[in-house]
Amino acid sequence: MAEVTAELAALDDPRARAVNERHGDDHGVNLGRLRAIAKRLKTQPELARELWATGDSAARLLALLICRPRAYGADELDAMLREARTPKVHDWLVTYVVRKSPHAESLRVAWLADPDPVVASAGWALTTDRVARKPDGLDLAGLLDVVEAEMRDAPDRLQWAMNHCLAQIGIEHAGFRDRAIGIGERLAVLKDYPTPPGCTSPYAPIWITEMVRRQHDSGV
Repeated sequence: MAEVTAELAALDDPRARAVNERHGDDHGVNLGRLRAIAKRLKTQPELARELWATGDSAARLLALLICRPRAYGADELDAMLREARTPKVHDWLVTYVVRKSPHAESLRVAWLADPDPVVASAGWALTTDRVARKPDGLDLAGLLDVVEAEMRDAPDRLQWAMNHCLAQIGIEHAGFRDRAIGIGERLAVLKDYPTPPGCTSPYAPIWITEMVRRQHDSGV
């Protein structure tokens, strides 16, 4: 492991670190180079655990790329999420590990109800994934009720995750589209979010309308 951590340390770029810190992350390793290291190392569950245990964000990101998601129990994943306080580590843990775990659904339900807004945001992220891929059994109307009641005053990361779920419901489920757009218009969450040219606004009414238009244009 010493060779790997030394390699990560050598790749730390102060300019990249400064950019990342503006987004709440605390590492300076280019993610493309990090992925190249992961591709070279391939899957190494024990090394992944050792890298995670260092607490270093770059090491943890690499760990998430080389781990075996099914090797982790539900309690272990829960503990890891609560340790993953930087946005990128949190997002990769949910996307690359928890989502592929047999415990994803039980953790989704538990995290949705968690009083910690960062943990709850992971529950919403997993719910958004289910809205898109496996919506059977989800109470979409009930999810919209919660969004309508709680999203406006939610902390930033939780608000962002709830907004993504709102948009995904509107994009994927025509029967709830008008209500999703209406909720977005009433709450006006992220309405003024600065959006670079060529990118889609995260404001739900615009996001939903644009993605539905693209689906229609592509014949989906």
